Amino acid sequence: MSDLLEAGAALEKVATGSIWAEGPVWIAADRTVRYSDIPNNRILQFTESSGELSVYQENVEFTNGRTLDLDGSVIQCSHGRRRVERDRDGAVESVVDRWAGARFNSPNDVVVKSDGTIWFTDPSYGIMKPTEGHTGELEYGDHYVFRFDPRDGSVVPAVIDVETPNGLAFSPDESLLYVADSGMSPPSGERDPARPGGHSIHVYDVFDGRLCKNGREFVVVEPGVPDGFRVDEHGNVWTSSHDSVQVFDPAGTQLLRIPVPEKIANLCFGGDDGRTAYVAASTSLYRIRTTVRDAAALLRAR
Repeated sequence: MSDLLEAGAALEKVATGSIWAEGPVWIAADRTVRYSDIPNNRILQFTESSGELSVYQENVEFTNGRTLDLDGSVIQCSHGRRRVERDRDGAVESVVDRWAGARFNSPNDVVVKSDGTIWFTDPSYGIMKPTEGHTGELEYGDHYVFRFDPRDGSVVPAVIDVETPNGLAFSPDESLLYVADSGMSPPSGERDPARPGGHSIHVYDVFDGRLCKNGREFVVVEPGVPDGFRVDEHGNVWTSSHDSVQVFDPAGTQLLRIPVPEKIANLCFGGDDGRTAYVAASTSLYRIRTTVRDAAALLRAR
Protein backbone atom coordinates (compact mmCIF):
# COMPACT_ATOMS: atom_id res chain seq x y z
CA MET A 1 0.00 0.00 0.00
CA SER A 2 1.17 3.51 -0.79
CA ASP A 3 1.09 6.37 1.68
CA LEU A 4 -1.08 8.10 -0.92
CA LEU A 5 -3.95 5.86 0.19
CA GLU A 6 -5.56 5.67 3.61
CA ALA A 7 -4.69 2.59 5.62
CA GLY A 8 -7.02 -0.20 4.56
CA ALA A 9 -8.39 1.74 1.59
CA ALA A 10 -10.14 -0.38 -1.02
CA LEU A 11 -11.76 0.42 -4.35
CA GLU A 12 -15.55 0.49 -4.08
CA LYS A 13 -18.17 0.56 -6.85
CA VAL A 14 -20.79 3.13 -5.83
CA ALA A 15 -22.92 3.51 -8.99
CA THR A 16 -23.45 1.82 -12.33
CA GLY A 17 -25.71 1.85 -15.39
CA SER A 18 -23.85 4.09 -17.84
CA ILE A 19 -22.35 3.17 -21.20
CA TRP A 20 -19.30 5.46 -21.06
CA ALA A 21 -18.93 7.38 -17.80
CA GLU A 22 -16.83 10.53 -18.17
CA GLY A 23 -16.09 14.00 -16.84
CA PRO A 24 -16.67 13.71 -13.06
CA VAL A 25 -16.62 16.77 -10.81
CA TRP A 26 -17.29 17.09 -7.09
CA ILE A 27 -20.01 19.61 -6.15
CA ALA A 28 -19.39 20.41 -2.49
CA ALA A 29 -22.61 22.38 -1.96
CA ASP A 30 -24.77 19.28 -2.28
CA ARG A 31 -22.07 16.64 -1.76
CA THR A 32 -22.50 15.07 -5.17
CA VAL A 33 -20.37 13.81 -8.03
CA ARG A 34 -21.74 14.95 -11.39
CA TYR A 35 -20.59 13.06 -14.47
CA SER A 36 -21.44 12.37 -18.11
CA ASP A 37 -22.86 9.23 -19.66
CA ILE A 38 -21.95 10.28 -23.18
CA PRO A 39 -23.63 7.69 -25.47
CA ASN A 40 -26.85 7.92 -23.43
CA ASN A 41 -26.72 11.72 -23.86
CA ARG A 42 -27.32 12.45 -20.20
CA ILE A 43 -25.67 13.72 -17.04
CA LEU A 44 -25.76 11.59 -13.89
CA GLN A 45 -25.34 12.65 -10.29
CA PHE A 46 -24.21 10.50 -7.35
CA THR A 47 -25.16 11.76 -3.89
CA GLU A 48 -22.53 10.78 -1.37
CA SER A 49 -24.71 11.07 1.75
CA SER A 50 -27.49 8.78 0.48
CA GLY A 51 -25.58 6.65 -2.00
CA GLU A 52 -28.25 7.34 -4.60
CA LEU A 53 -27.66 7.80 -8.32
CA SER A 54 -30.01 10.10 -10.22
CA VAL A 55 -30.33 11.62 -13.69
CA TYR A 56 -29.38 15.28 -13.44
CA GLN A 57 -30.32 16.14 -17.05
CA GLU A 58 -31.17 14.35 -20.28
CA ASN A 59 -30.71 15.38 -23.92
CA VAL A 60 -27.61 17.35 -22.96
CA GLU A 61 -25.89 17.26 -26.37
CA PHE A 62 -23.23 14.77 -25.36
CA THR A 63 -21.37 16.58 -22.60
CA ASN A 64 -17.94 15.31 -21.66
CA GLY A 65 -15.41 16.82 -19.21
CA ARG A 66 -16.29 19.42 -16.60
CA THR A 67 -14.77 21.48 -13.81
CA LEU A 68 -15.76 24.28 -11.45
CA ASP A 69 -15.32 27.95 -12.28
CA LEU A 70 -13.99 30.33 -9.64
CA ASP A 71 -17.57 31.24 -8.67
CA GLY A 72 -18.54 27.60 -8.16
CA SER A 73 -20.60 27.22 -11.34
CA VAL A 74 -19.91 24.20 -13.56
CA ILE A 75 -17.93 24.64 -16.77
CA GLN A 76 -18.47 21.70 -19.11
CA CYS A 77 -17.57 20.55 -22.61
CA SER A 78 -20.28 19.79 -25.15
CA HIS A 79 -19.52 17.48 -28.05
CA GLY A 80 -22.92 18.06 -29.63
CA ARG A 81 -22.88 21.86 -29.46
CA ARG A 82 -19.13 21.97 -30.19
CA ARG A 83 -18.56 24.42 -27.37
CA VAL A 84 -17.56 25.05 -23.79
CA GLU A 85 -20.59 25.98 -21.70
CA ARG A 86 -21.63 26.99 -18.21
CA ASP A 87 -24.26 25.22 -16.11
CA ARG A 88 -25.85 27.20 -13.27
CA ASP A 89 -28.31 24.87 -11.54
CA GLY A 90 -29.54 23.46 -14.81
CA ALA A 91 -29.53 26.70 -16.81
CA VAL A 92 -26.93 26.18 -19.55
CA GLU A 93 -25.30 28.94 -21.60
CA SER A 94 -22.47 29.10 -24.10
CA VAL A 95 -19.05 30.28 -22.93
CA VAL A 96 -17.11 29.96 -26.18
CA ASP A 97 -17.77 28.02 -29.40
CA ARG A 98 -15.28 29.10 -32.06
CA TRP A 99 -11.81 30.37 -32.89
CA ALA A 100 -10.96 32.64 -35.83
CA GLY A 101 -14.44 32.10 -37.25
CA ALA A 102 -14.22 28.30 -37.19
CA ARG A 103 -16.25 26.13 -34.87
CA PHE A 104 -14.39 23.92 -32.44
CA ASN A 105 -14.29 20.18 -33.14
CA SER A 106 -15.75 18.76 -29.92
CA PRO A 107 -14.28 20.19 -26.70
CA ASN A 108 -13.34 17.28 -24.47
CA ASP A 109 -11.88 18.32 -21.12
CA VAL A 110 -11.47 21.65 -19.34
CA VAL A 111 -9.67 23.38 -16.46
CA VAL A 112 -9.98 26.86 -14.99
CA LYS A 113 -6.77 28.62 -13.99
CA SER A 114 -6.63 30.82 -10.87
CA ASP A 115 -6.76 33.96 -13.05
CA GLY A 116 -10.15 32.87 -14.40
CA THR A 117 -8.96 31.78 -17.84
CA ILE A 118 -10.51 28.61 -19.23
CA TRP A 119 -8.24 26.04 -20.89
CA PHE A 120 -9.69 23.13 -22.86
CA THR A 121 -8.74 20.36 -25.26
CA ASP A 122 -10.40 19.99 -28.66
CA PRO A 123 -10.01 16.56 -30.26
CA SER A 124 -12.68 15.41 -32.71
CA TYR A 125 -14.34 12.43 -31.02
CA GLY A 126 -17.73 14.18 -31.08
CA ILE A 127 -17.71 14.75 -34.83
CA MET A 128 -16.13 11.42 -35.73
CA LYS A 129 -18.04 9.02 -33.45
CA PRO A 130 -21.83 8.93 -33.98
CA THR A 131 -22.35 7.69 -30.40
CA GLU A 132 -20.61 10.76 -28.95
CA GLY A 133 -22.05 13.68 -30.92
CA HIS A 134 -22.94 14.66 -34.48
CA THR A 135 -20.98 14.09 -37.67
CA GLY A 136 -19.08 17.20 -38.70
CA GLU A 137 -15.94 18.67 -40.25
CA LEU A 138 -12.60 19.77 -38.83
CA GLU A 139 -13.21 23.45 -39.55
CA TYR A 140 -9.73 24.64 -38.53
CA GLY A 141 -8.12 21.40 -39.66
CA ASP A 142 -6.42 20.12 -36.50
CA HIS A 143 -6.73 19.37 -32.76
CA TYR A 144 -5.51 22.05 -30.34
CA VAL A 145 -5.57 23.02 -26.69
CA PHE A 146 -7.16 26.47 -26.35
CA ARG A 147 -7.06 29.24 -23.77
CA PHE A 148 -10.15 31.44 -23.42
CA ASP A 149 -9.97 34.67 -21.41
CA PRO A 150 -13.44 35.82 -20.32
CA ARG A 151 -12.03 39.23 -19.39
CA ASP A 152 -11.47 40.25 -23.00
CA GLY A 153 -13.10 37.40 -24.94
CA SER A 154 -9.83 36.30 -26.54
CA VAL A 155 -9.34 32.72 -27.73
CA VAL A 156 -5.84 31.49 -28.56
CA PRO A 157 -4.28 28.09 -29.24
CA ALA A 158 -2.10 27.24 -26.25
CA VAL A 159 -0.76 23.85 -27.39
CA ILE A 160 -0.71 22.71 -31.03
CA ASP A 161 1.76 19.79 -31.08
CA VAL A 162 -0.27 17.02 -29.41
CA GLU A 163 -1.88 14.70 -31.95
CA THR A 164 -5.11 14.08 -30.01
CA PRO A 165 -5.22 16.24 -26.86
CA ASN A 166 -7.52 14.84 -24.21
CA GLY A 167 -7.20 15.41 -20.45
CA LEU A 168 -5.32 18.38 -19.02
CA ALA A 169 -4.35 19.83 -15.64
CA PHE A 170 -1.97 22.36 -14.09
CA SER A 171 0.72 21.72 -11.49
CA PRO A 172 -0.06 23.12 -8.01
CA ASP A 173 1.74 26.42 -8.71
CA GLU A 174 0.38 26.54 -12.30
CA SER A 175 3.90 26.74 -13.73
CA LEU A 176 3.34 23.51 -15.68
CA LEU A 177 0.51 22.35 -17.92
CA TYR A 178 0.04 18.61 -18.45
CA VAL A 179 -1.82 17.36 -21.56
CA ALA A 180 -2.80 13.78 -22.37
CA ASP A 181 -2.34 12.47 -25.91
CA SER A 182 -4.83 9.73 -26.80
CA GLY A 183 -3.61 9.55 -30.41
CA MET A 184 -3.17 5.78 -30.23
CA SER A 185 -6.99 5.68 -30.06
CA PRO A 186 -7.84 8.23 -32.78
CA PRO A 187 -11.30 9.79 -33.16
CA SER A 188 -11.75 8.26 -36.62
CA GLY A 189 -10.90 4.79 -35.36
CA GLU A 190 -8.04 4.48 -37.86
CA ARG A 191 -4.52 5.69 -37.24
CA ASP A 192 -2.71 7.77 -39.83
CA PRO A 193 0.76 6.18 -40.07
CA ALA A 194 2.19 9.53 -41.16
CA ARG A 195 1.25 11.13 -37.81
CA PRO A 196 2.89 9.96 -34.61
CA GLY A 197 0.04 9.80 -32.10
CA GLY A 198 0.66 8.02 -28.86
CA HIS A 199 -0.27 7.25 -25.32
CA SER A 200 1.73 9.78 -23.34
CA ILE A 201 1.13 12.71 -21.05
CA HIS A 202 3.07 15.77 -22.22
CA VAL A 203 4.16 18.67 -20.02
CA TYR A 204 4.78 22.35 -20.87
CA ASP A 205 6.32 25.25 -19.01
CA VAL A 206 3.80 28.07 -18.58
CA PHE A 207 5.20 31.60 -18.96
CA ASP A 208 3.33 34.78 -18.00
CA GLY A 209 0.39 32.57 -17.06
CA ARG A 210 -0.51 32.04 -20.71
CA LEU A 211 2.36 30.88 -22.95
CA CYS A 212 3.19 27.17 -23.16
CA LYS A 213 6.77 26.34 -24.15
CA ASN A 214 9.34 23.56 -23.97
CA GLY A 215 6.87 20.73 -24.56
CA ARG A 216 8.20 17.29 -23.73
CA GLU A 217 6.98 13.81 -22.90
CA PHE A 218 6.26 13.42 -19.19
CA VAL A 219 5.28 9.74 -18.98
CA VAL A 220 4.12 6.95 -21.26
CA VAL A 221 0.86 5.47 -19.99
CA GLU A 222 0.08 1.84 -20.73
CA PRO A 223 -1.89 -0.28 -21.27
CA GLY A 224 -4.28 1.85 -23.30
CA VAL A 225 -4.07 5.62 -23.39
CA PRO A 226 -4.27 8.44 -20.84
CA ASP A 227 -7.67 10.12 -20.94
CA GLY A 228 -8.65 12.36 -18.03
CA PHE A 229 -6.43 12.94 -15.01
CA ARG A 230 -5.90 15.12 -11.94
CA VAL A 231 -2.89 16.60 -10.16
CA ASP A 232 -2.81 16.44 -6.37
CA GLU A 233 -1.53 19.05 -3.91
CA HIS A 234 1.98 17.58 -4.00
CA GLY A 235 2.21 17.66 -7.79
CA ASN A 236 1.55 13.96 -8.34
CA VAL A 237 -0.37 13.09 -11.52
CA TRP A 238 -3.31 10.66 -11.09
CA THR A 239 -4.15 9.38 -14.57
CA SER A 240 -6.60 7.03 -16.19
CA SER A 241 -5.43 4.07 -18.26
CA HIS A 242 -7.03 0.95 -19.70
CA ASP A 243 -6.89 -1.06 -16.48
CA SER A 244 -5.86 1.16 -13.57
CA VAL A 245 -5.44 4.57 -12.03
CA GLN A 246 -1.72 5.26 -12.23
CA VAL A 247 0.02 7.86 -10.08
CA PHE A 248 3.30 9.51 -11.06
CA ASP A 249 5.40 11.94 -9.05
CA PRO A 250 6.56 15.25 -10.61
CA ALA A 251 9.71 13.52 -11.90
CA GLY A 252 7.65 10.91 -13.76
CA THR A 253 8.29 7.99 -11.39
CA GLN A 254 5.30 5.73 -10.89
CA LEU A 255 4.25 5.72 -7.22
CA LEU A 256 1.04 3.77 -7.30
CA ARG A 257 -1.22 1.66 -9.49
CA ILE A 258 -4.86 1.09 -8.49
CA PRO A 259 -6.42 -1.72 -10.57
CA VAL A 260 -9.96 -0.97 -11.77
CA PRO A 261 -12.10 -3.70 -13.40
CA GLU A 262 -13.33 -1.44 -16.24
CA LYS A 263 -11.70 0.88 -18.76
CA ILE A 264 -11.16 4.26 -17.09
CA ALA A 265 -12.12 7.61 -18.57
CA ASN A 266 -11.46 10.16 -15.83
CA LEU A 267 -11.39 10.87 -12.12
CA CYS A 268 -11.80 13.66 -9.58
CA PHE A 269 -11.22 14.27 -5.90
CA GLY A 270 -14.15 14.88 -3.59
CA GLY A 271 -15.72 14.08 -0.26
CA ASP A 272 -16.04 16.44 2.69
CA ASP A 273 -12.27 16.54 3.18
CA GLY A 274 -11.41 16.37 -0.53
CA ARG A 275 -9.55 13.09 -0.11
CA THR A 276 -11.88 10.66 -1.86
CA ALA A 277 -10.90 9.80 -5.43
CA TYR A 278 -13.95 9.17 -7.63
CA VAL A 279 -13.21 7.21 -10.80
CA ALA A 280 -15.46 7.19 -13.88
CA ALA A 281 -14.90 3.90 -15.69
CA SER A 282 -17.10 2.64 -18.53
CA THR A 283 -20.38 1.56 -16.90
CA SER A 284 -19.63 2.59 -13.34
CA LEU A 285 -18.43 5.11 -10.78
CA TYR A 286 -15.86 3.91 -8.24
CA ARG A 287 -14.21 5.53 -5.24
CA ILE A 288 -11.23 5.02 -2.96
CA ARG A 289 -9.96 6.95 0.04
CA THR A 290 -6.65 8.79 -0.35
CA THR A 291 -4.45 11.03 1.80
CA VAL A 292 -4.22 13.88 -0.72
CA ARG A 293 -6.43 16.57 -2.24
CA ASP A 294 -6.83 18.10 -5.68
CA ALA A 295 -4.39 20.93 -6.42
CA ALA A 296 -6.95 22.95 -8.44
CA ALA A 297 -9.56 22.72 -5.67
CA LEU A 298 -7.10 24.14 -3.16
CA LEU A 299 -6.33 27.05 -5.50
CA ARG A 300 -10.05 27.82 -5.83
CA ALA A 301 -10.42 27.80 -2.05
CA ARG A 302 -7.75 30.48 -1.51
